[in-house]
Amino acid sequence: MMKGLALLVAASAASAHTIFVSLEASGKSYPVSHAVRTPTYDGPITDVASNALACNGGPNPTTPSKEVITVTAGTTVKAIWRHTLTAGSSNVMDPSHKGPTLAYLKKVDNALTDSGVGGGWFKIQEDGYKNGQWGTSTVISNGGLHYIDIPACLPNGQYLLRAEMIALHGAGSSAGAQLYMECAQINIVGGSGTASPKTYSIPGIYKANDPGILVNIYSLTASSKYTIPGPSVFTCSASGGAAASPNGSPSVAAPTTLLTVAVPAATPEAPAPAAEEEEAPSCAAAQWAQCGGSNFSGCTTCASGLTCKEINAYYHQCS
Repeated sequence: MMKGLALLVAASAASAHTIFVSLEASGKSYPVSHAVRTPTYDGPITDVASNALACNGGPNPTTPSKEVITVTAGTTVKAIWRHTLTAGSSNVMDPSHKGPTLAYLKKVDNALTDSGVGGGWFKIQEDGYKNGQWGTSTVISNGGLHYIDIPACLPNGQYLLRAEMIALHGAGSSAGAQLYMECAQINIVGGSGTASPKTYSIPGIYKANDPGILVNIYSLTASSKYTIPGPSVFTCSASGGAAASPNGSPSVAAPTTLLTVAVPAATPEAPAPAAEEEEAPSCAAAQWAQCGGSNFSGCTTCASGLTCKEINAYYHQCS
């Protein structure tokens, strides 16, 4: 069984890769590689102790960018993910490669030249596993859009914005997790400057044996708890201005409305899974959705025209 799973992972490795290729801020979509240090190869980092964990590099050399994007504090930006630098919104990352999404900021003197390696990082977004839905699946469903709230209480100045997706399909063994990240060069304006986030070092935020890094996702059920790796998400205090979403990005175009109206403030990440749950009464799983496997308790019937295919003993998928 494990040999078959290994072959499956190897066969789909290329289509699993992904790159944070561009940023959308203040309603403007910037070109691919504009202010984002992108590699030409879409491979992962698997060594959490590598300096390449900061802004990629190492086996995936990145190209410097001479641009800096102005971002207003208190707004939501969108990191745009693609399988390659030239791929479209329907080719983000293999949907069977599931895991969390995360985002970090680091205040720097010069966003053009700072390598990102070392201290100064703080987490501002995370979206893990909720009611059977992974953060990466939400980004794929959104056509590669990764929503990231920029805290309103930050000091103005230049920052590195590190967007990350972690694929856990092979994370049942050491160094099996695939980490994808790039850094955007931004200049934050309009911040109140009332907060000083606790910061951390990259590398250093993850350990090889962290439960969110070394985990068999095929043993999880819809009600299982997954521990997102890294520090807690930084949010503004009540006196410091509007707080960033504490647990992940919205999967809809109007995240603020959903967070304040559709769900209680204590569970702001609930809107994304709610959309998935609404499909349950029809008992017809959508394309790429799980439809079977060991310990799976969800719908085992696929939508019209789709077939529930066994990927391995733990995971069957509609395709």
